[in-house]
Amino acid sequence: MENSTDDYRIQSFDLDTQMLLKTALKDPSSVNLEKVSNIIMDQSLKDQVFSKEAGRICYTIVQAEAKQSNGIVFRRNLLNRLQQEFNDREETRQRSLQEWVCYVTFICNIFDYLKVNNMPMVALVHPVFDCLMRLAQPDALMNEEEVDCLVLQLHRIGEQLEKVNGQRMDELFFLLRDGFLLQEGLTSMARLLLLEILEFRAGGWLLSSTAHKYYYSEIAD
Repeated sequence: MENSTDDYRIQSFDLDTQMLLKTALKDPSSVNLEKVSNIIMDQSLKDQVFSKEAGRICYTIVQAEAKQSNGIVFRRNLLNRLQQEFNDREETRQRSLQEWVCYVTFICNIFDYLKVNNMPMVALVHPVFDCLMRLAQPDALMNEEEVDCLVLQLHRIGEQLEKVNGQRMDELFFLLRDGFLLQEGLTSMARLLLLEILEFRAGGWLLSSTAHKYYYSEIAD
């Protein structure tokens, strides 16, 4: 069964843009795919819910384009735009924490969805690690929003990332462990999230049911 376009959360766009995206999902060669990638990127930076969904939209367009013309125009434009935003990530973080968190969510979402021969896209591995490393720096660990983003992404793609580069995952977790043990001034929620992700990886990217109950009842409280 095909996903209805409503599943892609494109109702928030104006009608012309909705039509453009719906066409791109079904008949990508008939639209301007650079424009489509910019629309998806711009919306992802503004809307955290959309940034979590956007990977599916991109995946569907990539698949449709490959089937239709064996093309990679959309993917190339998307990667170019991700690269531009990646280069400006520190300015983005200074300007708007929300936009920065949306960017990290989006690039991790793209890493999760877009594969080449069932393998993660090599071009995204280091940028994704660089973003996660930034979220593990002492100043970022002071922001619950950034810690929450980091932990969510590691739940989603941590295991995949570790398979492609275990050494960088070790480096990231050294930072997280040091942050948890040594950093003063962390909120109790940030501490809880860090402890949970440390245990999650130590358990082979799984949480025991006891641990799950402990962390998630704490978070609910």
